[in-house]
Amino acid sequence: MANMIDTRHLLKVVVAWVTIVYIVCFGGVALIPGVRSWFMLHALHMNVNMGENVTTIATFVSGLVIWNVIGVLGMWLFAFLHKNIKCQRSLQDARSPI
Repeated sequence: MANMIDTRHLLKVVVAWVTIVYIVCFGGVALIPGVRSWFMLHALHMNVNMGENVTTIATFVSGLVIWNVIGVLGMWLFAFLHKNIKCQRSLQDARSPI
């Protein structure tokens, strides 16, 4: 079973990665408040009114929890699909006798 994914390890890695990225992004927005609107305009090519720039402990913790849940659900779905979708044999494998 060389193609099996260790789902628990994958989910731990996702939580660590999402947490690091979220802390860096939240810190950037807290230190440089104009970076959100700049990012929306130049990186996403959207001119959107973002409203108030509220950065509190409550918004940090709630956002961290929300994005970790989204990341875990996404990677769980990936692991589930990887395990349950059958892999097609290559042409070379199909030509060789069994």
